[in-house]
Amino acid sequence: MARYVLFLLLLSLSGCARYETRIMETTAYCGCGACCSWERGSWTYFKLDFWNKYVSEGRGAGRPYSGLTADGSEPAEPVPGLFSSDSLTRPWMIPVRTVFPWLWFQRDGTIAADTKYYPFGTRMYVPGYGWGMVRDRGGAIRGPDRIDLYFESHSEALAWGRKRLQVRIER
Repeated sequence: MARYVLFLLLLSLSGCARYETRIMETTAYCGCGACCSWERGSWTYFKLDFWNKYVSEGRGAGRPYSGLTADGSEPAEPVPGLFSSDSLTRPWMIPVRTVFPWLWFQRDGTIAADTKYYPFGTRMYVPGYGWGMVRDRGGAIRGPDRIDLYFESHSEALAWGRKRLQVRIER
């Protein structure tokens, strides 16, 4: 009996993930100038330095644009990985994932959220997007019911649009 109680105590203290679900308004963004408010070249140099990117709006207008998220990481789309439920629902992707080693392992996507409610590193599962991690904060992302999902292309971000979904939050 004592072993059973000890086992349950250790299991409860082991740090098993706790989930919370919440209906959230999800929008999408990409790294383009329209979504992230940057432009090529500076008016200081009459836009001749077109290879450089500068912030075009807000408090940081005129500063160089790095393309990094607020926590300093590169934004990315989620990758489900070879050994995932996505391989069961889309078996035609298995040969592709076996050929390219960088597709073997799961990677979380980048989510922008209000860091007052969801600190950097909070994992969320968004239906239709996959697992993502809060790594960015957006200027228009306020409150506990809004998140912004990163996509590689502007057309994918526009196709996502604005959706109200039940999001699973890992605490």
